[in-house]
Amino acid sequence: MSAYFDQALAQLKTFEGSVPWMYRDSVGKVTVGVGLMLPNVAAACAFPFHVAEGEAASIPATEAQIAAEYARVEALALGKLPSFYRAASSLELPETVIDERLSAVLAGFEATLRTHLAGYDKLPDGVKMALLDMAYNLGPEGLLRGYPQMMRDVECGAWAAAAAQCARGGINAARNAWTRQQMLSTVVETIKAEAEVVERAAGGWLQRLWRGVGRVLRWGGKDCCR
Repeated sequence: MSAYFDQALAQLKTFEGSVPWMYRDSVGKVTVGVGLMLPNVAAACAFPFHVAEGEAASIPATEAQIAAEYARVEALALGKLPSFYRAASSLELPETVIDERLSAVLAGFEATLRTHLAGYDKLPDGVKMALLDMAYNLGPEGLLRGYPQMMRDVECGAWAAAAAQCARGGINAARNAWTRQQMLSTVVETIKAEAEVVERAAGGWLQRLWRGVGRVLRWGGKDCCR
């Protein structure tokens, strides 16, 4: 995977949290991992849950054990923190499985963005990371339909304008700020790249001028200290 994709995965785990046992999300759906909803027992049984056995070992859970754990969690009150749903008998998903599942989901979202967004693969890494975070939070269709002007700005390379429109409701301010910063980081990189082009075109005269100014300032400083 590309570096930006790995960074997006890590950031999603930070924002969403990674919970290896089953719990109920904010709307009451049984969930596991990084916000992976389990709509029914069959969906839960498709995951390789394990039964904890001591501190260092685990064994694969049976379908009957997964079904029993799903029923237990589903019967508990909603609106609680994930830790509320954990019990001594709770089954857990290995971290590697959570990462693989998250990677597969995010890759699918990226494929949808690539289909609908002209020049996706040429976008700066920061912009891709911002879009992937929004797509995971909103769903690809929610992103594409809910932010049409922002998507047009992204296609045109209007990063500052896109950054001004990427805020979402219902999430914490830090996550919105991070997404905005990814968009704006591209503005900074663009300015730096353009400055380097101008510098090269000018034959390095700006750098020579600045070095000359520095020498004058240093010489003047010595004078002042006599």
